[in-house]
Formats: sequence, structure tokens, C-alpha cells
Amino acid sequence: MSIKITWLGHSAFKLESDGHTYLIDPFLTGNPLAAAKPEDLDAEIIFLSHAHGDHLGDTVDIAKRTGALVVTNFEIAEWLQKQGVEKTHGQNPGGGCQHGLVHAKFTVAHHSSSFPDGSYAGVACGFVLTFSGKRLYFAGDTSLFSDMRLIGDQVIDLAFLPIGDNFTMGPEDSLRAINYIRPRAVIPMHYKTWPPIDQDASEWGNAVNNETTAQPIVLDPGASYTLV
Repeated sequence: MSIKITWLGHSAFKLESDGHTYLIDPFLTGNPLAAAKPEDLDAEIIFLSHAHGDHLGDTVDIAKRTGALVVTNFEIAEWLQKQGVEKTHGQNPGGGCQHGLVHAKFTVAHHSSSFPDGSYAGVACGFVLTFSGKRLYFAGDTSLFSDMRLIGDQVIDLAFLPIGDNFTMGPEDSLRAINYIRPRAVIPMHYKTWPPIDQDASEWGNAVNNETTAQPIVLDPGASYTLV
């Protein structure tokens, strides 16, 4: 089973596999790099890492329009219900659950998380998504942490790592993360959107080639990569 991954800008991705469509952190409205409009996207499941606006994004509107299940942490799932999202599933780090064809196991992410009004939104998370044996690690917004080695022990085919610095790990720490995780391929995210997180992805890709065993996959917004 192949998985087509499309970068929608920032940390937003569309995953397509075997006729099914999934979204990750669909921040499109207000995203200067957005490669799609929220009204043009369909999804069966939305995976949401935390509640900051540049990740929560258009989750409510897309979920209410499409009837998508939103899989996120417990506190966000409860909050989404109050916003009129009918289908939610709450998880927390260390917990896994099968959602149709996808198994999602939530991981730690070292970052803050709050709702639009500034109130507590649980912990920020990453997740390992398994599709018929192919395993993807979406790190979410996080710093480098040594337990990424344990995530790597699960045998990761593709990792999504932030490289923007300032709010998350930067390019240098991402290289250490790649060596901890040991994925076959890695896609950078959470960079270039605004000046504080502007990075040279070509330079990063060269460093990945020179200092790790992973294949760097640098996408333009709207471009896709197929994992086979």
C-alpha cells in the first residue's frame, strides 16, 4: 500500500492511501504558504497535534463540513465537542488506537499548547501512524529529546520534523533527531511560514545527506511525495 503525502504549508499535510484521505494539523486560513483552501479539502480523519492556531487551524470547519473524526489529545477532543464537532477521539502520549486502516500511537512533544482564549489545552503531542506496516512519525512542534531513539526503535519509514527554530528544534537539532530516529526518509516542516522560522531547506537537505542515512524530501507547498 502506497501513501501519497502532500505538504499544504507549515505543518499541514494531506495523506492519501487506498482511496482514503487524512489530514494533519490543517492550518490553511491565515497561512501564507497554504496550498489549498479548507473548503476544497475532504477527510475521513484529522490528526491534530495541539491547539495552537497554526495547527488547530481550520479543524473545526473541516470536521463539521465533512463529518471527519478528529483524533487529538483528551482536552482538545472535549473542547471540539463543545464547538459542534460530533466525532472526536481523545488520546494522550503512550496511548495507541486503531482508527479504520490507521493505527495512531501518540508520543511526547516538548512544546506548549493552549486554546484561542489562552486556556489550557492539554499537552502537545506527536504521533506514529501505521498504515499496513508502513510507519510515519509526525513529531509535531517539539524540541530535540533523547527518547526519540525509542521512537526510532519502532522502525520509521518517514519522519516529519520541524526545522524552523525559535519555537521548535532548528536544523542542527533536527539532524541529531534524524540520527536518533533513523527513518528511511524525512520531510521538513514548520519553517519558512514567517520570518522568525525562515530556513534554507536546500542547505538542510544537503546536511541530511551528508550527516545521516535518511533521504531528505524537500517539498514546495502543494507538492507531493509517494511512500512505497
